[in-house]
Amino acid sequence: MRSTIYQGNDGQWHGRVTVGVRDDGRPDRRHVRGKTKNEVAEKVRALERDRDQGTVRKASERWTVGQWLTYWVENIAAPPHIAENTHLGYRVDVNRHLIPGLGAHRLERLTPDHVERLYAKLQGTGLSPGGVHHVHRTLRAALNEAVRRSHLTRNPVLLAKAPKPDADEVEPYDVPEIQRLLEAAAKRRNGARWALALALGLRQGEALGLTWDDVDLDKGTIRVRRSRLRPRYAHGCGGTCGKTPGLCPQRQSTRAATGGVKSKAGRRTIGLPPQLVALLRTHRAEQGQERALGRQLWQDEGWVFATPARQPINPRADYDEWKRLLKEAGLRDSRLHDARHTAATVLLVLRQPTPTVMSLMGWSSESMAARYQHVTDALRSQVASQVGELIWDTAAGDDDQAPVMVRRGSLAAILAAVEECIAGHHGGSRPAADVLAALADLRAALPPETGAPGTANETKTETRRPSEE
Repeated sequence: MRSTIYQGNDGQWHGRVTVGVRDDGRPDRRHVRGKTKNEVAEKVRALERDRDQGTVRKASERWTVGQWLTYWVENIAAPPHIAENTHLGYRVDVNRHLIPGLGAHRLERLTPDHVERLYAKLQGTGLSPGGVHHVHRTLRAALNEAVRRSHLTRNPVLLAKAPKPDADEVEPYDVPEIQRLLEAAAKRRNGARWALALALGLRQGEALGLTWDDVDLDKGTIRVRRSRLRPRYAHGCGGTCGKTPGLCPQRQSTRAATGGVKSKAGRRTIGLPPQLVALLRTHRAEQGQERALGRQLWQDEGWVFATPARQPINPRADYDEWKRLLKEAGLRDSRLHDARHTAATVLLVLRQPTPTVMSLMGWSSESMAARYQHVTDALRSQVASQVGELIWDTAAGDDDQAPVMVRRGSLAAILAAVEECIAGHHGGSRPAADVLAALADLRAALPPETGAPGTANETKTETRRPSEE
C-alpha cells in the first residue's frame, strides 16, 4: 500500500498510489503526474486521503454523464424497482433535457456551475420552475446512485441551486361545493368515480385501476392494489399512416393497463361510508343494464369504472371529464389532484389522528399531511371566533353568562347530593319546576355511567343530610 514518486524519461514527475484491489484481483494502482516533484507529492497525498476516507472513484469505464444517465434510467431506476409512471417521468427528463444539455461531460468533471447553467437555459426556453425542479430531482437521484457505486466521490447537484417550484396555494373545496359536485356527478355516467375521489382521496390511477374484485359492498370496504397507467402505443402499420402511434388505425398497445401502486403504503384497505356503498350498488346495477343491452358485444374485464365498450378509462379522458364536471357544477377551475387535497382536508376538519389519515390516504411519511391538509375559510372563521370570545367577550360580557370550567366528576357528585337532598326532603313545598328542569339538563349533559348510582363520587355524598344543604 506504499506510494511511489519518481521522475520518468519524459522529464515529468509521476506518482503511483495503491488504493485497493481491482475486480480481477490485481492491485488498483492509480497514476498522477506533474511538472515538479512537489506538485506530484501533493496529488499523491490527496489520493491517499481519498483512499483512507473511502471516497476514491471506482476504477472502471470512464463514464460520460450521458452514458451514466442512460444506464441508470434503463437498468437501475426502472420497473419493478419503481412505479411505471415514475419511470416515465425519469425518461422524459433524461432524454429531453439532461442528455442534450449535459451528456458530453465526463461524469467526474461535472460541476455545480454546469448544472446551474442548464437550469437557467431550460427556464429560458419556457420550462416552468416546477418542471426544472423535476429535472433537478431526477439528476440528483441519478448522481446519488453514482456516488453509492463509487463512480463519483461527491454529487455536484447537491451544491447546485435549483429554482423553487411555483408555490400555488391549493384551495380545497368546502362541503357545500363538494355537495354541488356530487349532485352534478350523479347525472353523469360513472358519477360514483368522483364520489370516491372527493370522499376517500383516491389517486386518479388508483380509482381507474379498481375492479369489482377489489370492492366488498357487504363489508363496506375497497382494496387499493393497482394503478391505471397511461397507455402507450406503437405503429401497427409500420409507420406508413403518417400519424402518431396513438392515432394509428392499426395501433398496438405497448404497455399493460395497470401497474403497481405508488408505494408500499399505497396498498391499503379503506372503509366506505354507507352513502358511498349505496352509490356503488346503483353504479353496478347500471352496468348490469349496459351488459344486457350489449349482449354478445359486451367484453367485461371487471373494471369498476369503464368506457361504454368496457375498456379501462384513459387518464386523459378522465381529466377532461373532471373539467366538464366543474363547469357544469359552476365551480372554480382546479386540478384533478385537488380532489385528493379536498379529501385530506376533510379528515383534518374531522380531527382524525395523523396515523389514521396516513393509512386512509396511502402516505408513507407524516410530512405529506402538511402538504395535503389545508386550513379552510370555515376553519379560519371558527378559530377567529374562538380567539375573540376568549380575549374580548369573556372580559366585556356579563359575568353571569361567562362559562365556568368544572370537572365532570365534581359535577356528578354535586348533582347526586342535590338529588338525594330533594328526594329525602319530606317537609316544605315541592321544588320549583325550573329547579327540576335545571337538574335534568345537567344530568343529561353527563354520560350515563358518570353519574350512575354506585359511583365513588355518589358514595361520598351519602352522609350528607338534607338539613346540611
